[in-house]
Amino acid sequence: MNFRKYSVLILILSLFNIYAQENQLIKANEDFERFAYVDARKIYQKVAKNGYSSPDLYQKLGDSYYFNGELEEAVKWYESLVNEYEDEIEAEYLFRYAQSLKSAKRYVEADKVMEKFYMQTGNDQRANSFMTTRDYLKFIDMQSGKFQLLKLSVNSEHSDYAPSFNHHGDLIFASSRNSRNMTKTVHEWNEMPFLDLFYSKMNIDGDLSPPKKIRGGINTRFHESSSTFSKDGKTMYFTRNNFTKRKVKMDSTGTILLKIYKAKLKGSQWTDIEELPFNGEEYSVAHPALSADGTKLYFASDMPGSRGQSDIYEIDIYEDGSFGVPRNLGDQINTEGRETFPYISDSGVLYFSSDGHTGLGGLDVFVAVQEDGYFSLPYNVGRPINSPEDDFSFVVNETTRMGYFSSNRNGGKGNDDIYSFKQTEELITKCKQFIKGTVTDKETRERMGDAAVILLDENNDEITRTLTNEDGEYSLDVECNKSYILQAKQIAYAPTETVFTTNSSLGEENEYPLELERGGLEEKEVEEGNDLAAVLELEVIYFDLDKANIRPDAEVELQKIIEALREYPRLRINVRSHTDSRGKDKYNMMLSEKRAQSTVNYIIEQGGISSERVSGKGYGETELLNKCSNGIKCSKEEHQKNRRSEFIIIR
Repeated sequence: MNFRKYSVLILILSLFNIYAQENQLIKANEDFERFAYVDARKIYQKVAKNGYSSPDLYQKLGDSYYFNGELEEAVKWYESLVNEYEDEIEAEYLFRYAQSLKSAKRYVEADKVMEKFYMQTGNDQRANSFMTTRDYLKFIDMQSGKFQLLKLSVNSEHSDYAPSFNHHGDLIFASSRNSRNMTKTVHEWNEMPFLDLFYSKMNIDGDLSPPKKIRGGINTRFHESSSTFSKDGKTMYFTRNNFTKRKVKMDSTGTILLKIYKAKLKGSQWTDIEELPFNGEEYSVAHPALSADGTKLYFASDMPGSRGQSDIYEIDIYEDGSFGVPRNLGDQINTEGRETFPYISDSGVLYFSSDGHTGLGGLDVFVAVQEDGYFSLPYNVGRPINSPEDDFSFVVNETTRMGYFSSNRNGGKGNDDIYSFKQTEELITKCKQFIKGTVTDKETRERMGDAAVILLDENNDEITRTLTNEDGEYSLDVECNKSYILQAKQIAYAPTETVFTTNSSLGEENEYPLELERGGLEEKEVEEGNDLAAVLELEVIYFDLDKANIRPDAEVELQKIIEALREYPRLRINVRSHTDSRGKDKYNMMLSEKRAQSTVNYIIEQGGISSERVSGKGYGETELLNKCSNGIKCSKEEHQKNRRSEFIIIR
């Protein structure tokens, strides 16, 4: 055998194999750039099986699963990518790897990868969110269990998702199921037929009828999904591939993008279909959600100015049917990842799906409430709505507390399934923390039941109060990033208080033990005609000479009167104001009337006490406490004792 010829033959065959693999990769890359992940995946897998490897190969194999919602399958390829080429990859692949690990419930490993992601990116919102919510699983556990999942009969073996309500409360959804025994064009992204819009009527028992296609010109041979309806049911907004007037359009890379369309109901047919003016030819606009009053439309898009792979926007709808300018919902809501499938409830609460905010893996559903015209930080809605897989297109009827969402979680009937739920508890929509502790006798160390524990803000305004249980224990909810005053009170004990400030950690629990020491005011029996000032052992409330305004030292004492009126809602008082003998009798009577009214007004206005419970009268110099009447020489201090107010208990 000619060894040289044999060697050349091997070399030629080897080169042929390399060229063949490279040609396969070129074909795969073309498919990948058109988002034809399944077609490309087969080619990439053959190349990888033949021992060929590169960062690009692993990235695109991982992405082919990641962007089809098969995150657990993506782990293998991202793992190879990170292990073999960590120094050559973009930080974004660390994020995708972490998300995929979460879908496999490998949370400890996912957190370590997110730490690397944070170190490489620094100012990435997703990384910062993770670092400030390291106990996110604890919060998700707290949020979980507020929904009960119910059986749903409308799912098929294909993809069913994007549920919505029409004005009758019927279920409208997108499905790739076959209809009339005819197979709709198979979409090369995931080898599923293209989506159509279906409806399923709900009967009086809450059961859904067999699904039927929406009537009219809505459905085409391309994708239709994600619908929303006006309150009168006559207008529908929906998502469709860029297919208008029987012509399909592609962007500059050859990809058919998404647009939002509007349709009108005429009889039983949807017609007059037109695309919205803020759609684009080089970006997608999708998943519309209409506000209850019909004046705002929310949607997802990757239009110029978007922060991430898709952001949530809102746009005004004017009375004449025209539209304003799209507004990005900003950094509170949008991240560098995917924010999509918005839903706005009748009360203005925003629900959406995201893989940029910290969650269980894949897309998770989040909730954000409106505060002063802006949306708050979003909160994960927890299990069972969210899972390690993709969970999205959440809608809820706030009156019935019934709703739907979609997921590709394990155990479903098809690729994506619709799940029904009933909400059983309110969601946490503010950053909450918890304080707890015991109230004890400082001397005996015994726990004290029925002690009042009062939470005040930094301005000393009461927020809430509770009583300790028989074991002397209390617990209260508090907001994050706020300063508080915590007081404890009990009969025959001096009050005590502590000051604290909460941080930004969701669900954090802190303990504040409180000790009470004997020596406080005793509980006293009172009756009509008693002076409440004497009962409460107030300092005498004095007025300056010829003045009727409340002095700063008097305010402290009046606050005690106010607190007593708050504590005992049936208590009524008559304020009696007195002057000294200096000045004319008629003038002093008028001055005392002003002082009485000034005191009454302070109690009503500053204390929020009903005017029916507080009256007042001036007595001038008719009820002096000492000898200092007209013509008697007295010191300033002696005269001042006569300038006073009394608080007489009345029926």
